[in-house]
Amino acid sequence: MRARNLAVVLATIHRSGPHTRAELAERTGLTKTTVSSLVADLIEAGVVSESGAVQKGERGRPGVAVSLSGRRVAALGLEINIDYLAACVVDLTRTVRLRRTRPADNRNSDPAVILDGLRVLAKEIMAEAEAGGLRVIGAALAVPGTVEGEVLRSAPHLGWRDVRVPDLVDLPFEIDNEANLAALGELWFGSRESDFLYVSGEIGIGAGLVVDGAVFRGTYGLAGELGHVVVVPDGPACRCGGRGCLEVYAGQDTLLGALGSAGSAGSGGSADAADPAGAAGLVGSAGSVGELVARLEAGDPEAVRTCERAGHALGVALTSAVHLLDPGLIVLGGIYAPLYRWLAGPVSEGLGARLAQMRGTPPALVVSGTGPDAAVLGAAGSVIQRIIADPAQLLGL
Repeated sequence: MRARNLAVVLATIHRSGPHTRAELAERTGLTKTTVSSLVADLIEAGVVSESGAVQKGERGRPGVAVSLSGRRVAALGLEINIDYLAACVVDLTRTVRLRRTRPADNRNSDPAVILDGLRVLAKEIMAEAEAGGLRVIGAALAVPGTVEGEVLRSAPHLGWRDVRVPDLVDLPFEIDNEANLAALGELWFGSRESDFLYVSGEIGIGAGLVVDGAVFRGTYGLAGELGHVVVVPDGPACRCGGRGCLEVYAGQDTLLGALGSAGSAGSGGSADAADPAGAAGLVGSAGSVGELVARLEAGDPEAVRTCERAGHALGVALTSAVHLLDPGLIVLGGIYAPLYRWLAGPVSEGLGARLAQMRGTPPALVVSGTGPDAAVLGAAGSVIQRIIADPAQLLGL
């Protein structure tokens, strides 16, 4: 009963605080004596604090506001992406205290090597957090693949299959799909809307459907594989075994392939506009998303055409998603965030043309407020949600 009451009080402060102890008693239905004891325990654990802001309590007596504290308790978010490892520490108020990213080529990699590298990164950032007075009490890992329990069942872009992910830190630990966590990262750190479709543009393209503040996962946790929606039935082969998938036209490899083709265009060459798979083969000699943005800003014609093709294909795939899911808001994240200026027009035009008779107006299209950090932030945020839901267990109260 006490554990449940601690969760009720902390959730009330998290949801609508700060509140005085008298207000907490009124909102939770608990006695003032019980609330006072619970608040004292939460203060001792470092998850709430009394701000000193005096408010009028009942009968005119002063009351001190109790609010979430970001001074002592924190969560660790981790991410394995195709071309980087990331870690962040977020305090209980969802303020990012530390963030680290290490570029890496993780394609067709040895899982043990990558996981060891991530373990080192996690220990380094935790040590820095602890030196700053924070107690990290839980961790979560975002991975680009399907997850079942502690097993990463399939991550085609990493070349991993049925990889058991050990606890990387001596803390409560869980793993989840990066698109799901990116959608939650957008929910908690970005748009903060309660209903939307989040599109994560990376080498693979995932989507997370947030409904009433929760991610819809599907029967086997595979909901949101937007990258393998077919946009051209007889199009180029995709690594999933199909043909003409969205990923072939709008994935990171194809988009960055424009850098290689733009570089060769100056000597008379260019990528075939109808063969995005060929463009993807140039990624090794291409560069970063930042370089692509620079060329787009300079008006490089091949870079512009590539983004237009990607936006058109994305519009086709999202039309199917809208027909099936009826979202009111679509958020473009991952690498689509810095490319939004060049993608938004073709995507919106495609949605408008295909949905006009059915809907009148397409869903609103917006850029992510978290950009490429969505998944690692979502991982840390999921730990914070667990703390709020069960502070007694995670904090040892």
